Amino acid sequence: MLDTPQAVLDALRENDGRPHGLHRTVTAEELAEAAEAFDDPALLVTALLELMAAYEFTGEHRKSPVVFARLLKLHETTPGAFSEWEDHQVDWRFKWVTTSLLQVPDMPLATVHGWVDRMRERYEDAGHGLQPVAAMRYHVARHTGTGIPDAYDLWATRTRTRLSDCEACETRHHALHQVFAGDDAGALDTWRPVLDGSVSCSDEPQMSQAHALLPLLRLGRTDEARSHHLTGYRQVRGRTGMQEEVGLHLEFCALSRNSARGVEILAENRPLFEATGAPLARLGFLTGTEVLLALLVEEGHADTPVGGPPGRNRTAGELLAEVREEAGRLAAAFDTRNGTTAVGDARRLRLDRRPLLDEPLPLGLRTALTGPAAVPAPAPVAAPAREIPGEFTELVREARRMAALGHPGDTPLWDRVAELAEAEGYAHDTLLGTWTRLRAELAEQRAHALYAEDRDRAARTAMEEAAELYEAAGMAWHALVARARALSWDVVITDGEGAEEAGENSGAARSARPELWDALDAFQREAEQLLEKRIAAHDETGADPGPLPATGPAEGSATAEKYLTVLHCQVFAAYHVALAGAPEIPAPDRERFDALRATLESEAGRLGVPHQRGAARMFAGDVAARLGDHAVAETELRAALKEIEASGRPWRGTRVRALLAQVLLCLGKPEEAAELLHQALAEAVRYEDTLFPMAPTYLLLGHAGTHTGDVTGAVRHFSEAATRFDREGEPNDAADARLQLADLLARTGRQADAVAVLESVVGDESAAALDERLLAQARLTLARGLRGLDEHLTAAEEFLRLADTVAGWEDGAQTLTLVAAEAATSLALAGRWEAARTAYDRAFAAHADAPNPPMLLETACEFARLTMDAHGAEAAEEALRRLADADALYAAVPVDDEDFVHWFARGSIHYRRARVLAQADRFAEALPEAEAAVAAFADGGTDGEERRAEAVRIAALVESHGLGRTQAAVARLDEAAARCERAGLSEAAQILTAVREDLAAGAAD
Repeated sequence: MLDTPQAVLDALRENDGRPHGLHRTVTAEELAEAAEAFDDPALLVTALLELMAAYEFTGEHRKSPVVFARLLKLHETTPGAFSEWEDHQVDWRFKWVTTSLLQVPDMPLATVHGWVDRMRERYEDAGHGLQPVAAMRYHVARHTGTGIPDAYDLWATRTRTRLSDCEACETRHHALHQVFAGDDAGALDTWRPVLDGSVSCSDEPQMSQAHALLPLLRLGRTDEARSHHLTGYRQVRGRTGMQEEVGLHLEFCALSRNSARGVEILAENRPLFEATGAPLARLGFLTGTEVLLALLVEEGHADTPVGGPPGRNRTAGELLAEVREEAGRLAAAFDTRNGTTAVGDARRLRLDRRPLLDEPLPLGLRTALTGPAAVPAPAPVAAPAREIPGEFTELVREARRMAALGHPGDTPLWDRVAELAEAEGYAHDTLLGTWTRLRAELAEQRAHALYAEDRDRAARTAMEEAAELYEAAGMAWHALVARARALSWDVVITDGEGAEEAGENSGAARSARPELWDALDAFQREAEQLLEKRIAAHDETGADPGPLPATGPAEGSATAEKYLTVLHCQVFAAYHVALAGAPEIPAPDRERFDALRATLESEAGRLGVPHQRGAARMFAGDVAARLGDHAVAETELRAALKEIEASGRPWRGTRVRALLAQVLLCLGKPEEAAELLHQALAEAVRYEDTLFPMAPTYLLLGHAGTHTGDVTGAVRHFSEAATRFDREGEPNDAADARLQLADLLARTGRQADAVAVLESVVGDESAAALDERLLAQARLTLARGLRGLDEHLTAAEEFLRLADTVAGWEDGAQTLTLVAAEAATSLALAGRWEAARTAYDRAFAAHADAPNPPMLLETACEFARLTMDAHGAEAAEEALRRLADADALYAAVPVDDEDFVHWFARGSIHYRRARVLAQADRFAEALPEAEAAVAAFADGGTDGEERRAEAVRIAALVESHGLGRTQAAVARLDEAAARCERAGLSEAAQILTAVREDLAAGAAD
């Protein structure tokens, strides 16, 4: 009830603690109306100042000057109603009025100038410096485009005063002046203290972060641009007072080729379309929206659903038309008011900008889009190395030539062959051999594609079809290779199937299938016979039949390549069986693998096929790496690379390099690993290896970067990996990459960036498709990150969501204890004490089922601290009850529990109880607790010395200030400082010495 002045004042104080937004603004309006009912000018002044602030920070610039006019009238009639602070606010808010009037195009420019003149008069009368007045004249000049150089000089050359804008905001305006002058680099230098957090205010750095995005992109400083987008957007999203800045983030998404991200931002900010109180800021928002939508439409996505004004759904094309019409009308209105074209020119300049990057800038964010094909596909890593032949016969022959070489670039050629051969009206040309042969080749390519997609059964079926077709075409070698390959793939497919029936592990089940090995051995014998016939034919004629022709072999021909491929299939099958039993590979499986691999290596050497010798060495290196023998793995893989380099087929080295890089990371050689990974990626692009695992390779590069200290590179690579996993339809791998990215960002002091990444993982309904445990880890990390940013209420909400999730797990009790405890602390930090106590009780209830004494002890002590900080001495008994909970937890831990740090827990409880009792002025009880803490921490040896020093400090303060025994306290501190010096804790010794000197000086006085 607002029936007394005190009730209104209390409500004003409560409203002042709310975040700016619609709720606070509406409440401020109601309270201003309620204040008018009383004959209390001072109350009305307070209410009007609160209302004006609400309008200012929610973008209601049409209303703000009206409230200020009422304040000025009150100041003239009843100046005594203004406190010193409120009197200062009247002078300060003259600046708000000027900027608010500029926001409204139907406010005459003469009125704006009149308010600036009135501001000057007031400042002169009060003896204030005129730098703020010069700043306002500059803002008017910048807006209208007239007299900018002179206005800037008058402002920039004057000394700042008490009424000048804060340093952070003035820095922004100085930097923007340089941006408008075309000096992006100078602007960013000017911006540095704001962008690095050295200076800040309620509006900064988020406003500067938005305005700096374009200069950063133009200078190629994309890593900084990514970071400022991640952190800055979190601070402006959904805020009606930050419409222009949201528009700048939309523009950034377009210019960095992140249209999908832009579409999501539009969806998150639909209410901004209804915010009309700041037309100039609205124009900025609409223009940024127009930049994004125009690019979408230009790239063929006019029918993409996008978020626009609430009420009905719109496509990109429809919303673009609406936005373009309103933004054009607004710009024209401002130019008419100003008598210049400055506003329209600025808008047209933004609309003319084109994307500044050739490829999307990896942001590290998951983008979940609604509707079909919402944005263009990301640009390829590089342009294809060759053009696909247009003539069909040439196309097939080139595909066959490259396939014979094992060149990965044959894939797009075969894709085009399949497209043309399966088209209606296709007529086969016998110059290419039989139609059956071409069908066999296409079936074989389809099998390889299916296998790369982990569709193993379908791949085997397609390969068996290829074998039958090759047989029908009279191509015995090709048929044999296809059968061998299909059978080797069968090993992968049957993983676990036989084991389920036999009750054994999958590796044992495979070993128990002799028919598999019998069949592969039969294929080997058949290959040997075919090879012997070829050699015999050579010996009889004395002429070399030559290699396999590009257009295909004659019936009965043989090659070393085909023979070795059959051996390769044997090794492949043995490799998978061996790894199924790792790390303890059964002896028969290991012996078979070693024997078959050795055969492949020796036969490849005999026949002069080095890339197959390389393959044999790669298999050996891979197995060694998986068994943890990284030294052997390195030797084998380096040897494999040498063989491949000697083969003249460098495209076969990409996977070997990636594997060797993993081994080198394990061996502590991240620099060389990174170099190999970069080479592998470059070669995959160069040789058009579309099946190369790009996303996992970028993930490895991220790890390499973390070990070499290249944090910027690591962030870029983790982001790229996540984006590629998204593109490949691997949401769990993408989420895991983002967790690793967030961990790196948090460890390197970029907690806000980490939180932005994690919010994209858990942020919408599509997150439900993720692995439950992975999503829970993401939510836990996010909650802790939010707490690190002092966003305690949001953190608590995440902890509570997670608690509800893990409560349903059969093995979730231990996790529930931890999560409920962290939720309780966050709720207390957010001032939600009733909910905090409920969460606290929930944590202890979970602890009864799954004990976690260290976590609960920390929570109980922290709860006691927060209780005293929030409620003061009157809450001492509640705080002491929390510490009694800690006592009970400690007492229940067995003395011989080696996993529990007894001295730390005991000392922490005594230390916190001493602080609580001292805050409650119960000094005689506090001192023994402090001394008990000193003794407990001393039991920790060197690990406890720093904590012991802190406990001594508290004991001395209690003894001196509370009990009046300053000399004893000084002696206590002398002894402790000397002990710290001996322990090498110079900082702790300095602190104790400083306290000792303060106490001694006080006693002398």
